[in-house]
Amino acid sequence: MVQFSFAQSDFLEEATRFTDNKDAFVTLTDGTELVGRIEDVDRKKGMINFVEIKANGKKVKLKPEEIKSAFLPPTGLSKFTNAYGVVGDVNKMSKDASANKSLVKDGYFYFETTDVVVKKKKYTVLLQLLNPASASKIKVFNDPLAKESMSFGIGPVTLAGGDAKSYLVKVGEEVAFKLEKKNYEEEMTHLFKDCDKIKEMYPEMKWTELNKHVFTYDKLCP
Repeated sequence: MVQFSFAQSDFLEEATRFTDNKDAFVTLTDGTELVGRIEDVDRKKGMINFVEIKANGKKVKLKPEEIKSAFLPPTGLSKFTNAYGVVGDVNKMSKDASANKSLVKDGYFYFETTDVVVKKKKYTVLLQLLNPASASKIKVFNDPLAKESMSFGIGPVTLAGGDAKSYLVKVGEEVAFKLEKKNYEEEMTHLFKDCDKIKEMYPEMKWTELNKHVFTYDKLCP
């Protein structure tokens, strides 16, 4: 039987506040790489509206469509070092994240810009990847559309814990979509392609074990 640690399957907590005491690392869609301190992270209707950093002595305000990926430092990095022990095989992540595995292990939160369709409307959004240890087939992102009452900023970190009711999920190269607790059962075949290992290990397929389902599919299914 294949053995692996389910500690690695945990979804990372969602960071909503970041520190300006450490550099952020941003890769633009044209390949430009910016290193600088976060000045502001603004959002509109739950989604990140822009990220402003000070790089090379100049403030740069970036919209999501200008950003390919970003490593943003949360407050209290030392508190997150253990959490990022779940990263495991970072080579399973995107090329950007894999190339900067040291940042991930140091506790930086990794964001990607991706297209997502919600209620037949397409958005281009900058989202936090919650499953870096198991993202080669399915990427699970936070769902900012469901958290409009939360605020981004600089300072003490606020985490979204508990039983999330929805995530934004990207299967392979498909456009991401909103996966909700209420429609999880009907989306299972789409997500896991009738993987026998999933069925054997989780006959009930509980929503609260979505993280383990994604991890198992990534590690044990073809």
